[in-house]
Amino acid sequence: MTTKQESELLTRVGPGTPMGNLMRHYWLPALKSSELKPDGDPVRLKLLGEELIAFRDSSGRVGIMDHRCPHRCASLFYGRNEEDGIRCIYHGWKYDVEGNCLDQPNLPPHQQFRDKVRAKAYKAAERNGVVYAYMGAADKAPPLPDIAATHIPESEANIAFAFRECNWLQGLEGDIDTSHLNFLHYGAAGAADFAPTDAARFGQIRRDPEYQADEHELGTIYGAYRPAENGSTYWRIAHFLFPCWTLAPFIAFEHYRIARAWVPVDDTHMMFVMIAPKAGPGSVPVTERVLPNTTDFLGRYRLAQNAGNDYQIDRAAQRTRSYTGIEGIHQQDQAVTESMGPITDYSFEHLAASDRMVMITRRRLLAAAKALAETGAMPPGSGVAGAETYGRMRGGYFLAPETRQWGDVYRLQLASVQTQGAAEAAE
Repeated sequence: MTTKQESELLTRVGPGTPMGNLMRHYWLPALKSSELKPDGDPVRLKLLGEELIAFRDSSGRVGIMDHRCPHRCASLFYGRNEEDGIRCIYHGWKYDVEGNCLDQPNLPPHQQFRDKVRAKAYKAAERNGVVYAYMGAADKAPPLPDIAATHIPESEANIAFAFRECNWLQGLEGDIDTSHLNFLHYGAAGAADFAPTDAARFGQIRRDPEYQADEHELGTIYGAYRPAENGSTYWRIAHFLFPCWTLAPFIAFEHYRIARAWVPVDDTHMMFVMIAPKAGPGSVPVTERVLPNTTDFLGRYRLAQNAGNDYQIDRAAQRTRSYTGIEGIHQQDQAVTESMGPITDYSFEHLAASDRMVMITRRRLLAAAKALAETGAMPPGSGVAGAETYGRMRGGYFLAPETRQWGDVYRLQLASVQTQGAAEAAE
């Protein structure tokens, strides 16, 4: 059981908290690139409990900074984005994307002290349609994590953001809980609803798989497995990657190019971010209906189906053709994770063998946060070498010989796919 003290450590992400300090050693997806236009309107956002603004300057550079002007704390959200900087409307002080004070026009030249004033700014970077923020010390920022999905060209990428009103860990744990798939999502389906060549049909034949889970250098890995046919086993493999990424197993292993992040907005809100191909093998349709964004700190990418309308649950459909009565995979996940409350009372849980991945992931996070706090040990994947390692991770489902054991099943399947990919590239 997760204790109340452990729960506090896992779920609190504000400045100075152990988990918040851990998160500040990583790049976090913060916005879509399309949200920011050169000299356009600033955007309010929240990350790790901090109220921020983002803007794109005249040269196309992105700034992410505390929304308060360091002069008199007026909000820079109302600022003028002009000539490579954001200018506070209160007294005209101006800052570049790195927080440098460029102008103090309300002071005579001999009384100005621009070199002694800095806005609290964070390092920003972009890759293929996503803006990332690094909220630690800028001089210690590693390269962006080399996750395969993040290299999909922007024109070919399906990038989805969705706001949730719950703690980040609740959202993430839903993605590393393999056993809910054939109930919450496919509860009304049967094997006949899948193509005869689709290995996923074995999940409907046996809804009670066995489970394995282990730690690895970047986080944790799990495998759910059940008998298939002709001496084979149906495997579903997925990962948790520090600090808040998952590689969920709902695509065939050989086609896998998906990444999902569960970004802490504050202690009781999070932002789901998914990057996947728009089309072809491994594509994932995004059907979430999103309300128009507002300018609030918590006003971006809110789903039309939400707690206020009971996620538009259709009870008649639930009785006759839909296990949940809620339309949409993501909406079904959101309904159950938000229903747990803003922060789950983990002392109320009764975990089972099917929750092994949840258990070891919590332990991995706790150990990393405590090591950082107590000894300064860098958390997994937060350095230069770790950024490159992310690219070797892959999830998905596949059939393997029933003689293949857990210790080898992922390694051999990954080697097989890599060999096949190299052969196709050489043709």
